[in-house]
Amino acid sequence: MSARHRNYTNYLAFLVHRISGILLALFLPVHFHVLQLALHDARAFDSFAAWAERPMVKFAEGILIVLLAGHLTGGLRLLAIEFLPWHNWQKSIVAITFGCSFAMGLVYLLNVS
Repeated sequence: MSARHRNYTNYLAFLVHRISGILLALFLPVHFHVLQLALHDARAFDSFAAWAERPMVKFAEGILIVLLAGHLTGGLRLLAIEFLPWHNWQKSIVAITFGCSFAMGLVYLLNVS
């Protein structure tokens, strides 16, 4: 079996969408735990909020924003593939959406400083 199909932009978009989905799914239990702390243990939540002010945590939040944006644009790409006729210019749209996803994360990181 040839691996030539893995050189295409759409294969990279496929990988980003799947990997971001897995990483976001792994993040969800942590997110739900923090929500539970906010509802039931105010002191523990305040401690977590103080910990979350660290620069590495802020950086991880920026990565999370990039993952969310990448997953969103990957999902929109899948909808376009399913419901719209294919055109060669759509490969350029994939590259643009990757750039926009990365830019969203950078804007977030610059605003939290």
